Amino acid sequence: MAADVAPRILLLLGIGFLIANVRIALEAVKFFRRRASAVLIWNGPKPRYYGLQLGLGVVLGLLLFYDMFVILRSAAQWLHAAPQLFGVGMMFLYYAYLMPMSVRIGKGFYADGIWSESGFVPYWKIGAVSWREGEEIALVIVSRLRNLARRLVVPGVHYAAARRLLRDKIAAHDIQLMRTGLELGAHDDRDDA
Repeated sequence: MAADVAPRILLLLGIGFLIANVRIALEAVKFFRRRASAVLIWNGPKPRYYGLQLGLGVVLGLLLFYDMFVILRSAAQWLHAAPQLFGVGMMFLYYAYLMPMSVRIGKGFYADGIWSESGFVPYWKIGAVSWREGEEIALVIVSRLRNLARRLVVPGVHYAAARRLLRDKIAAHDIQLMRTGLELGAHDDRDDA
């Protein structure tokens, strides 16, 4: 009974990690196409327990190698172990390759938008911006199309350049901020940056 449950769990884990792998791979492709248009970018901080995640990738790689070349010797065994191999393979791909690759995606300002912590936002989709200065400096980007806010942590060494770049994009009307309330014409959008 328990022997039947493990392959199903590994299959479900494999499907979940496949979805995560495809998302990261698409983000990486977008980054590699867009990095030539980088204006001001930096690497984001490594996630908590980064070393542990890399270690897990090594362990999963060893387990995958062991499963493929030591335990499985006949075609019938390969067919029976396919869900296990798929699940372990997808987790290995995530922890050993794609998660470290996602850390290298440059956050910051590009010619056509801003790469936030959760993805790329074209300038034309930005409806509002706000700076949050505390323990870390963060730019909050609000979408004009959906009720969605994204965050970009800006290192202190890039803070002045990021503010200047944001003001220039607003002045050039690449970013058109949404107005709420009564507008009397005395407001300059660049003051919001």
